[in-house]
Amino acid sequence: MFKKILYPTDFSVEAARALAYVKNLKNAGSEEVVLLHVIDRRGLSDLSRFATKDVAGILGEMELKAKKEMDEIERELKELGFKVRIRIEKGDPCREMLRIEEEENVSVIIIGARGKASSLPKMLLGSVSYNLVRKANKPVLIVKK
Repeated sequence: MFKKILYPTDFSVEAARALAYVKNLKNAGSEEVVLLHVIDRRGLSDLSRFATKDVAGILGEMELKAKKEMDEIERELKELGFKVRIRIEKGDPCREMLRIEEEENVSVIIIGARGKASSLPKMLLGSVSYNLVRKANKPVLIVKK
């Protein structure tokens, strides 16, 4: 049914809950997982005004930390028999998820819900999850708290 899964993660508790669903889909015939972490560059230009390091140095540290976290998730998924690809991208999280959805031709997107937003629909899902559900071409599974 869902041969190739896109699993975007921000390494939050909600994302860990979504990972449990990804793992369970192995028994349903899923074969491959694309692990995606998006480094949100939208706030980095503001951060550069106050940081003692340059933005490139900050991005480098963020990538290294993300790679370490992704390697652990990759190991867990490979132990279950999944084929795994790691993608670390920079940009607007929702836009990058939609781009990767198309590039990788995934069957489903599995993402954790978030609770930080201003409007009621976004409070229930989180702004990234909310926009992803509205704009994705493939099914999106939102894992709630």
